[in-house]
Order: sequence, then C-alpha cells, then structure tokens
Amino acid sequence: MVSDARALATRLAELGDAALAMTLAARGVSPQAGWHDFFDAAEGLLDPASIDRALTHLDRDDLLALVAHSAGADGEPARLALTDADGTPYAAVAERVAAAAAAAPDAFAATPATTEPVPADARTAAAAAERAFTTAGSLADVLLLCSHTPLVRTGAGPVSAVDRRRLMDAGALEFADDLEDLLASASAARLATAHEREWTVTAAGERWLKAPTADRWEAIAAGLRASLPRGLRTSSHGFLSPDAWLGIYPLDPEWPARAERLHRIGVRWGLFAPDRSPAEFPWTTALRAGGRADAATMAPYLPAEIDRVYLQADLTAIAPGPLAPALDLRLRSIAVRESRAQASTYRFTAESIGAGMTEGETAGSIRDFLAGLSLTGIPQPLAYLIESTAARHGLVRVRADEATGRTRVESPDAGLLDAITVDQALRPLGLLVLEGDDALSSRVARDAVYWTLADARYPVIAVDARGVPESIHRRTAATASEPAASPQHAYARLIGTLRGGHGTDGESGWLERELEQAVRARAEIVVVVRMPDGSERSFTLEAAGLGGGRLRGRDRAADIERTLPVSSIVSVRGG
Repeated sequence: MVSDARALATRLAELGDAALAMTLAARGVSPQAGWHDFFDAAEGLLDPASIDRALTHLDRDDLLALVAHSAGADGEPARLALTDADGTPYAAVAERVAAAAAAAPDAFAATPATTEPVPADARTAAAAAERAFTTAGSLADVLLLCSHTPLVRTGAGPVSAVDRRRLMDAGALEFADDLEDLLASASAARLATAHEREWTVTAAGERWLKAPTADRWEAIAAGLRASLPRGLRTSSHGFLSPDAWLGIYPLDPEWPARAERLHRIGVRWGLFAPDRSPAEFPWTTALRAGGRADAATMAPYLPAEIDRVYLQADLTAIAPGPLAPALDLRLRSIAVRESRAQASTYRFTAESIGAGMTEGETAGSIRDFLAGLSLTGIPQPLAYLIESTAARHGLVRVRADEATGRTRVESPDAGLLDAITVDQALRPLGLLVLEGDDALSSRVARDAVYWTLADARYPVIAVDARGVPESIHRRTAATASEPAASPQHAYARLIGTLRGGHGTDGESGWLERELEQAVRARAEIVVVVRMPDGSERSFTLEAAGLGGGRLRGRDRAADIERTLPVSSIVSVRGG
C-alpha cells in the first residue's frame, strides 16, 4: 500500500507553482525551510505539530467534515494538504483530529443557533452613520500624512511610537490605539500597503482621498467584507451575523481576540451596533446578504458636505460644515487646518502656500481656486501673502546638467547661494562651487537635491532641460499589492529546490529517497534485487553509502561488503 507521505509528495509535485505556494503559505512553512525534495515536504507537512497548527485554521464545518471523511477534494482541508485526492484525511491527520476531538469535544459540535438580526431604529442608525463619517475623516487624515511621509513600522509590525505621536499632534487620531484599526481598514480596501518596515499609500488610496464620504464608505465596506476569513463568509458572497463569529474557529486560541477586533472595526465604520445587540442597519443587511456596498440608505444620516468657505482678513478660512473631501484636500495643500469639527478652520501662512507651490501650485492657480471656493472673495492680506510668496518662491532652481551628469543649483540671489553652501543640513548633497561658474553642483540626483532643499525651507523649484518649471512628487504611490507579498514570489527559491530534488513519478524517486534515508541512519534494510536471469533475491544489509548509481552495505548474513546497482533494486523495507 502506498504510504501517505509518498501520496502527499506526489500530490504536491502535481500542483502548479502558484497553488503550491498558496499551500505552503497557508501551512505557515518558512521560505527558508531546509527541504530538499517533495518527500521532505510531505514528511514536514505530516508532522504532528504542523498538522495541529493547520487544524487551527479550519472552521467548525471543516472540522466536522474531516471527522466524517467528507471534506471533499477542493475544500479548505485539501488546500491545506490535509486530505488526499478523494478528500480523505491522511492517517496522520486523522490521528491528530481524533486527539483534538478528545481534548476539545465542543469544537466538533454542530454550529450553535444564532439570533436573527432586527432592523435598527432611526436613532441607532444615525449614531452608526456619524461614527462612520468620523472614522472616514480620521482615516483620510492618516492617509494624507502617510502620503507625504510613510509610517514606520516596528519589527513586531505596529507603527512606531514617534509616528503615532506625529499623527496625534496633527489631530488625525483621537486615541493612539485607533491607528492599527484604521490601517487594517485601509489595507482591506487596498488603500495602503505594509511593505517591509513602512506603510505607504496606494494609487487607489490617493483616489479615495478625493472621493465623497459616501463613496469612501462603500470602498471600505466592500474591502472589509472581502477580507473576512473564509469561515465568516457565506455562499451568497455575504457574511455571517456577528453573534456567530466567536465560535467559527474553535481550535484557534487567537481567534476570539481576532473576532473581537473585526467586530470593533465594523462598529467604527457603522456596520454593527457597539453593544452587540441584534439591531442591524439597512446598509449592513444588504452587505451581509451579498449585495454591493451601497451608502444610499446611509446618506440621509450623513452630514451634508459643503463646497464654500469664508475667507477672512486674519488669513484664515472657515468652513461652516464638512467640506467636500476633494476641496478639503486641495485647501490643505496650501493651508494648515487648525481645527476639525462640523465647522473647520484653516490658516494660510507663507510656509503653507510655499509648500503648495512646491507641489505644483502657482499664484494664479491658488487665486482661481480660492475665488471659486470663497463666499467672501479673497481678502487683501491673503492676496498679498500669495503674491509675496510667489515672488520669493523659485529663487532657487534645480536642474539636471546633461553634459556633466550632475545636478545644478542656480539662483539670481548670490547671498542665498552662499547660505546654501554653508548650511550644515545640506552637507550630504556635496554641493560644490565650480571654477568659472556661478551655480552650485552636486553628484546627487536632481529630485533628491530638490526635496532636500525644500525640506530645509528654501524657495526651490525644479526645472526641466529647457528651463521650464515642472511639478515633481516626493513618492510614487505604491501599487495595490507589492510583489514581495506574493506567495509565489516568497517561495520561489524553495519551490525550485523541491522541483530539482527526487522525482515522484514511478518507483525510482521513492526508492532513492528510502535508500538515502537508510544510509543517513546507517539502518538495517532488506533489499530485493532482480538478478540477471530475472529472478529476485533478498539481501539484509546495513546501509553504508550511496553514489554512482550503486548502494554499498554490509551483508550481515554473509559478513561481507556488498555493492548493488540501484537500477536492479526492486524494493526496500526495514530490516
């Protein structure tokens, strides 16, 4: 009878690279695992500790299916390499399932009955919509700050204390602990991605920042539903009622905390009532049933967004209500928001307007924008600030010198160039005054020189080869998913090693595997050899070496050293 390890090795070898990588990732296999072939992989996956870890990823229905040997060939147990081609659990898996059932019989009981949700009253629905509106604003603040400077992650994963404080000081968070839930929401909707030690905003996240609040909510709600664990999703592409969540993964000790966090995030976005009551909102009912995320039923409870502000002579702008996100985003590119509430205050400074010009605004574009936004026109002090800032902005020009391959820093103000030359903060640029030239030169790339000068608050612009000013951005938006996040990419080296090891077709691969293990253990084995006349003969050997297509071992019965051609060996078994 073919052993389970051999059968699993054959199944793994038959998988495509993408499917194999998904299985390895689902089983939590390290990409640096020291496996040499599919037989090693099969033995590793059938190790009792590995099986026990895999069982924690199965929901209650999958566990019951394993007990009943009815898991199927395309279910989660099969994806986790716990069952054979017929959906029958391997013997080692069946043993661990039996042990788990004996230790935690409740985990293998039928799913408990749940309470059917009831429609929420208008007051509860209004409170939920207000929470969603507030949360959308907080996430927008986080993404906006993250788009300028990525959030740094610690080795354990959470955002660093320094960046938490930066977000708190900017008013993006009410409580520092809110940040991880907001970033989890952004990740689910692919608005931001965690890659290596940074959180960065994606192109979808930049579009989301400009979208109306209703559209923002729909993107988040759809993303949250799609990211729910498999055990919470239904066949209609919806999800189970939250009161059923806690018991879905009964063997996973971390699941209760994770389920609680998922529910808490749903509460933040107005999907669930905070007190775990059966009250359900109409927008949640449709989403839970598998319908599309639709904020139409939430819209009547959301504050009306406005498209006008009052510009005042004290260089402030007052929005008498929540400003439309696209307008708020642009206004904050040239002004500092001082307060956020139903009425928000923005303050114009030379630095804030200069920052907007650094990002591509001009005096004309700012005037046109404010003229269309203001209910009170543009006050004279603000008009003067715009013109004076524009007059100074661009005194320093940065260009790439194609002839030398260096970067030139030019200015009609010799005093300003002298200040740049002695500025200690700019020493990494290695700026030099070349003989016979009135500009500074650096080996650093133009964009890096530009942003270093901008961060040091010099009135700098970048120009192209023709001397025409051009807008450049500090960072390119991250893609929705980094290549390194792909399991196939992560496991490419290991999969290559497995495929380069012993083959799993026929008997030869398995035979070589058994012989290698016997030699490694100096084990006593019984080798059946086909003789030249077609007959078969058995030898009991202490395996000593394997190489050049021949097996060496000491024949205990004859007390001599024998060398047998591997091609003539029919079978091997323990001695």
